[in-house]
Amino acid sequence: MFKRKQITMLRLFSFSLVLLFISLAAAAQDVQVLRVKVVVHDSGAPMANAAVSVKGTDISATTAADGRATLPNIPTGEHMVVVSSAGYQTKEVKIVFPLSNDDEQEIELDPLSELASVTIESTRTGRTIEAEPTRVEAIDEEEVEEKINMRPANVSMVLNESTGIKVQQTSATSATQSIRIQGLDGRYTQILKDGFPSYGGFAGSQSLLEIPPIDLRQVEIIKGPAATFYGEGAIAGVVNFISKVPGEESESILLLNQTSALGTDLSFFNTRRAGRFGHTFLGQFNYQNEYDADDDGFSDLPRTYSFAVTPRAFFYIDDATRLTIGNSTTYQNRNGGDMKVIRGTTGPQNRYFEKNRSVRNITTVNFSRDLSGNRRFTAKQSVAFFDRELTTPDHRFAGRQFNSYTDLSLVAPIKNHAVIVGFTAAFDRFNETDAAPGEVERDESRASFGAFIQDTVDISDRLSLETGLRVDGTRKYGTFALPRVSLLYRFTDDLTTRIGFGLGYKTPTIFNEDSETILFRGVLPIEDGTKAERSRGGTFDINYRAEIAEKIGVSINQMFFYTQITDPIVLEDRPNGRFAFGNADSSVISRGFETNIRADYKIAKLFLGYTYTNAKAGYLSDTRVLPLTPRNKINSSLILEEHDNFKAGIEAHFTGRQTLSDRTSARSYTVVGIFGEKMFKKFSLFINAENITDVRQSRYGQVVFPPLTAPTFSEVYTHLEGRVFNGGIKIRF
Repeated sequence: MFKRKQITMLRLFSFSLVLLFISLAAAAQDVQVLRVKVVVHDSGAPMANAAVSVKGTDISATTAADGRATLPNIPTGEHMVVVSSAGYQTKEVKIVFPLSNDDEQEIELDPLSELASVTIESTRTGRTIEAEPTRVEAIDEEEVEEKINMRPANVSMVLNESTGIKVQQTSATSATQSIRIQGLDGRYTQILKDGFPSYGGFAGSQSLLEIPPIDLRQVEIIKGPAATFYGEGAIAGVVNFISKVPGEESESILLLNQTSALGTDLSFFNTRRAGRFGHTFLGQFNYQNEYDADDDGFSDLPRTYSFAVTPRAFFYIDDATRLTIGNSTTYQNRNGGDMKVIRGTTGPQNRYFEKNRSVRNITTVNFSRDLSGNRRFTAKQSVAFFDRELTTPDHRFAGRQFNSYTDLSLVAPIKNHAVIVGFTAAFDRFNETDAAPGEVERDESRASFGAFIQDTVDISDRLSLETGLRVDGTRKYGTFALPRVSLLYRFTDDLTTRIGFGLGYKTPTIFNEDSETILFRGVLPIEDGTKAERSRGGTFDINYRAEIAEKIGVSINQMFFYTQITDPIVLEDRPNGRFAFGNADSSVISRGFETNIRADYKIAKLFLGYTYTNAKAGYLSDTRVLPLTPRNKINSSLILEEHDNFKAGIEAHFTGRQTLSDRTSARSYTVVGIFGEKMFKKFSLFINAENITDVRQSRYGQVVFPPLTAPTFSEVYTHLEGRVFNGGIKIRF
């Protein structure tokens, strides 16, 4: 009897175990895994740090830098998946589990405003501009296209009308240029193309003149210290020109432009993707005839021949791997000076010319691979060659520059952190060719190796923090630790504030605005014992958005900035007409603020911008104000636009008084321009009147000083070419 009971109990226990295993298996089958990728509507850009949750449960996740997230343990049945992110409309998607397949679900979010749809690349995180703790300004494709209609040959117009930025002309006859941010010399601004820093050193003054704008998708500007991102030189800020990439549909643009100043521009751009291969191609030719606006016998615009050819190939090796290979070749021949000499006539009084011939070739390779756990590995390599010859009747300066840049990085999402670690190596060598007898060749070489770590974390729905540290080792000037921190706080969805601080450095070089202005005549090589420049600085801003009566959209941004540069490099007079660079004993300090206001009402857009800059150097006399730095600058524009129909606008820009290098004061001026474009099905016609008030420096004083056989020129602080009209046709097919 007892045995029978034991056998019965054993059978019941075994049966219970079977039932338990069956129920556990059933429960396991009832649990699902959801993989999602959150992207921005229209652009398809991945959205980092979006919150994804299953409604009515505690199941949630945050998307990584590539927009992906995984949600485990979802019960079988119908569930509502909720996706949200600051600056975007919250979206709810009904999903029935189990899924019919195990594919990744792509969910698109619509921005609350136009700005929110901009994804930032310069900070490496791939976050939207609304969610990025570092203050970044983005000029989108639509605004770039407006500036293309005004000046298709180069990108200078894209930047010159932005608050806090000045495109400074460094030669009165050949019109070379540099970018100044917040009043600081152009050598403190890092210029990038798709994240590659190939535009410094000897190549710097030609860079803006050799970057065509027609293939740009957007321009990103970081004002203030950004050395932690890109190393040496990013003291005043970074300007990153970002190219278009192939889309699902083929796109071709042909642009023809003619100016009243005797300039002709022809540009062609094509892009297409077919399966796992895509390409973009840019071809551009520009011709500018010599132009003398004030009839003083010297060119205000040089005779210029230039072309650019930029093919890029995109290989989508698999769903996780992409390889991009590009090459850019540009050529420019700029001939300014005495108009008769340019036209082939010489005489006792007609012999001065200034020729600038340059060839630039940049090859880039960009490889990226998505790894498990939403990690991503990226390897970038660029090799650049630049050859330039600068000639006047009694002076020649020529040389070749080689530049190499390597960047390896790994993005590793860890919970709500986006951690990036990486390594960079930069090498730059300049060799002067055919130095004049008795002159010392001014060869330069620089090498730096850097390691960096960056962490972006959303501490809460309101607070985001971005910290970073870079350590750069240089061959001649030691090691530099470059920390940086940025913080974003959201009071509400419409009111946010950012604060950022960082360190920077710049190694000595003879290539800056001072030596460019004197055409490197008599400039000596960098002397032993010269120290690298160091900087500290930061920005603080408040941004507010609102809708008035549900009709008028308003955005206000108030930003304050401060930068201090110690051991600044200055050009010093030496005997026998020589010049040498050395460290000044006192600092350069630039401080001020920018105010930007935007308003939208139906087809009208209004922009107002004011910049106050107080930039001083202790080594200067009297007021100590840095030369060519207006204390007050106002930018404004009113645009009327109906999509795919027409666009028209008026712009007005006021520049206050500037102190020149001789400590005299240059007068203030206002420049006004109007533009219009009419779109048709496959083409558009555009016209632009730039500087219709005909502001010219020659109206306020003499520009060219005798003797005319060996003239000197006044410092350029405003337009030389005066009023210019242009118009053309843009064909899309």
